[in-house]
Amino acid sequence: MSATVSDYLVYRLSQWGVRRLYGYPGDGISGVMGALGRNAEIQFIQTRHEEMAAFMACAHAKFTGETGVCMATSGPGAIHLLNGLYDAKLDHQPVVAIVGQQARSALGGHYQQEVDLLTLFKDVAGEYITMVTKPAAVRHAIDRAMRIAQCERTVTCVILPNDIQEEPYQKPERAHGTVHSSVGYTVPRVLPQEQDLRRAAEVLNAGKKVAMLVGAGVLNAADEVVAVAELLGAGVAKALLGKAVLPDDLPFVTGSIGLLGTKPSWDLMMGCDTLLMVGTSFPYAEFLPKEGQARGVQIDLDGRMLAIRYPMEVPLVGDSQETLRALIPLLQRKEDRSWREQVEKGVRQWWKTAEAQAMNSANPINPQRVFWELSPKVPDGAILAADSGSGTNWFARDIRIRKGMMASLSGNLATMGCGVPYAIAAKFAFPHRPVLALVGDGAMQMNGNSELITIAKYWKEWKDPRLIVLVLNNRDLNMVTWEQRVMTGDPKLPASQDLPDFPYARYAESLGLKGIRVDRPEQISRAWDEALSSDRPVVYEAYVDPDVPPLPPHITLEQAKHFAESLLKRDVDSSGIIKQSLKGMVDNLLPRKG
Repeated sequence: MSATVSDYLVYRLSQWGVRRLYGYPGDGISGVMGALGRNAEIQFIQTRHEEMAAFMACAHAKFTGETGVCMATSGPGAIHLLNGLYDAKLDHQPVVAIVGQQARSALGGHYQQEVDLLTLFKDVAGEYITMVTKPAAVRHAIDRAMRIAQCERTVTCVILPNDIQEEPYQKPERAHGTVHSSVGYTVPRVLPQEQDLRRAAEVLNAGKKVAMLVGAGVLNAADEVVAVAELLGAGVAKALLGKAVLPDDLPFVTGSIGLLGTKPSWDLMMGCDTLLMVGTSFPYAEFLPKEGQARGVQIDLDGRMLAIRYPMEVPLVGDSQETLRALIPLLQRKEDRSWREQVEKGVRQWWKTAEAQAMNSANPINPQRVFWELSPKVPDGAILAADSGSGTNWFARDIRIRKGMMASLSGNLATMGCGVPYAIAAKFAFPHRPVLALVGDGAMQMNGNSELITIAKYWKEWKDPRLIVLVLNNRDLNMVTWEQRVMTGDPKLPASQDLPDFPYARYAESLGLKGIRVDRPEQISRAWDEALSSDRPVVYEAYVDPDVPPLPPHITLEQAKHFAESLLKRDVDSSGIIKQSLKGMVDNLLPRKG
């Protein structure tokens, strides 16, 4: 039997090093499914929904540095991929989408499930999208999709009409109008010009109070970041996608920045006279120095991302690790360490404040305490996947990353529902490492509950069975509830914000997983020990108080005004909100000793 177009496609993906493909079957992609069955080199992971497949491909790229691949059928299946693909695009991750299409002879005939996929995917896969219409074209379609995804760190898409999938593969002829491509891509060494490095060094050497802000672009350059920070006596704040860049036990690391950030990160930015941004596109200008306050140097591999968050005196296009290495010999060690000492004092005080806030009583459990008590128990080398919601606050502030851990979430898209599929992809990529998904009940009801079925389907394949899904059960779409109160001054609208209670732990048990439910603070620590020693995946359901406020590191007069307005409008949870907010504010002013 001769190889089909689908056989060649799968073979070519394997030549590019693809060993796992996430997707959901359908008749628009049946030919490729058949080819996967004939090729043992690529494992097909069946998700519960195509969006989850795209999330898993994105997470695979984030945690491994490799290109993630997802697949969907024509029409509705292809449409379902979009949210996960936008997650990859906005976080600059290489992902290739393989999607089916109706037969070529039917296109333009208003056929069932016929969707203009070239137009539909043009934005999310704008760097490269193509439809294969001749057997010989599949080779360069896959080669270009893989190479461009890696080179541009973006999403690409290959569309396959279902009739061509079963046709015999043909090599491109050596003739006019054919394309002859090959496998392979090597990451280049990208460095700024020497004179620009020297200009950057002059700015940094002149600064007396240097602040660094690092993101996911320096995940491979932790040693270089530390070396620069030591020379400059700088404090280092981390964008949320860069939470795992540096361990939080370094005394000059101020933690996360932004609405979900820490007070020392706020103080660092408000007090600095020089800002060095490396590998981050952190978007919120109000958490960076005031324009004109600080001189700026920025390093980014993508020149399009330079000098759009803060006016930069020296914007440098370059690989973060290579550029920092080239910059280090040009930097002078600052003998005056008073700025560094001030930063470190603020960090020490912050951790005392965070502990005090986490240990405050609540009804029935303070969600911060669930994260605070987890933090020292997270196993070495663990991988953390956070979702979008109020729990992201506690992940950002209360989990202390140690060297060797990995952590990620949906950064720039900040989409709900990514936590569990991210964790599944991490587990397939690193089956010997413990993985934790940190998820709110909104995200769990949106996507997580169904993907527990995927966990139940595959977990026995993993060398280390520990995959723990923490569910914060507060019966509220809590992040949006607090945004309504603080950003617009509106009280909680129960019709939009209340969530039905759901027995997450019992549901996990029904799938053959382990379920643990805690509803008293004294249960938290023991339950984490039980979860982390389990012989199978666990759903850890914490029944928590929705009235604990995710206090920002700095509260503006406008935010305080809106908050007061929401209470005066008789928010349904006013009494609990006032009580918990006062506790948090008191801890900020008078932190406990520890």
